[in-house]
Amino acid sequence: MSDDSSTRIVSGLRSWIAQAPPGARVPSNRALMARYGASPVTVQKAMRTLGALGLVESRPGVGTFVRAVRTARALDYGWQTAALGAPRARIPTLSTALHSSSPELIGLHSGYPDRTLLPERLVRTALARAARGTSAMTRSDAEGLPELRAWFATELAEATPVGVTPPTARDVAIVPGSQSGLSSIFRALVGSGRPVLMESPTYWGAILAAAQAGVRTVPVPSGPDGPDPADLARAFEETGARLLYAQPNYANPTGAQWSRERAGQVLDAVRAHGAFLVEDDWAHDFGIDTTARPLAAHDDAGHVVYLRSLTKSVSPSVRVAAVIARGPARDRILADRGAESMYVSDLLQAAALDVVTQRGWHTHLRTLGPQLRTRRDLLIDSLAEHVPDAQLDHVPRGGLHLWARLPDGTDLDRLTRDCAADGVLIGPGSEWFPAEPAGTYIRLNYTGPAPERFPEGARVIGRALAGRP
Repeated sequence: MSDDSSTRIVSGLRSWIAQAPPGARVPSNRALMARYGASPVTVQKAMRTLGALGLVESRPGVGTFVRAVRTARALDYGWQTAALGAPRARIPTLSTALHSSSPELIGLHSGYPDRTLLPERLVRTALARAARGTSAMTRSDAEGLPELRAWFATELAEATPVGVTPPTARDVAIVPGSQSGLSSIFRALVGSGRPVLMESPTYWGAILAAAQAGVRTVPVPSGPDGPDPADLARAFEETGARLLYAQPNYANPTGAQWSRERAGQVLDAVRAHGAFLVEDDWAHDFGIDTTARPLAAHDDAGHVVYLRSLTKSVSPSVRVAAVIARGPARDRILADRGAESMYVSDLLQAAALDVVTQRGWHTHLRTLGPQLRTRRDLLIDSLAEHVPDAQLDHVPRGGLHLWARLPDGTDLDRLTRDCAADGVLIGPGSEWFPAEPAGTYIRLNYTGPAPERFPEGARVIGRALAGRP
């Protein structure tokens, strides 16, 4: 009754307020209870709703009154032009991947998996346990919760071959999500005005983090097998760069996974130029036909800075990631973290540790791969049937997305708008290039809600691409 009655009271009072003069007294809660047969809690909820809408205002000890309409005046912020000056770097606009959606739309644009693909029961239980414990009221160490750091180190150590010294908890720093970690890495290890090599296309958030840090991005073309080692060596030599940002496993947006041979060649090039490789293992838990193979497991000389996030695989609300770095690089990154955010919420760290150390976590991961495969293949089949002009360079062996090339000359902005107008949200590929796009692409998420609507979404894309209503 509470929700229905509250809505009925709000609707009735809005009609009354539309006819009442500003400053008119709203009927008392007692009168409203009698009129609508509602409880005091329901009436109070309705009044809070009206207050949030700006229709009424309460005067303690006096009553509630119809709020007078305040005429907005034009505000002048021109003084800020001189105070701010020109920006150091042009910051990209908010990515389409972060735009909100609604149930009636077909959301193929997001960078996150649907909640049905997350370990929701484990997360809720872990958060409740963490809230009852001491972590709800304590400050974490700057490096992060020791037990969580040990878990990240142990996970990477398990993939480390004989002859390579595995990382320890001392090499791990906990950060509030991989995006924050990237910002610190670029500031600490590159610095403003200096070059950083990036695969092209690559994660839009890395492009954003580089722009915010003021570093100069140098694109290196990368295909289904990763960047060509010769192109990479040439870029190091020509630019003097000392850092490469890459995603060897299930790259965003392409889904590419480097072969073992290619990974070894890239690592050799990085070592030969005395450089760092920032390995973003964002999709470590989203293997479908293969498993993730971290390059960091094959390096103990400190060339690879490993970034491992739990945000997408555990919960978007549990923004916890780890940077694993060795030597002075780790100390510089940690110093930047102290200036940026001091520490990560102990409660979120405790909850994340709880989830990944439960037996149910491994059960969840075993069932996740088949679900991803079903969704991926359904979207591929839907595109083949309804968008035959869309070309997939390869079928991703893991990750969350398809990367489809459209015919040259396609107006990508118009296509995105037309699809949105018809209820389908897509990701324009131009956002994933650190320089000019090498073609017309779209990124489609096969882990969004309602996979049964993938064929319908593909039909809309096909109609919009053909210019049909």
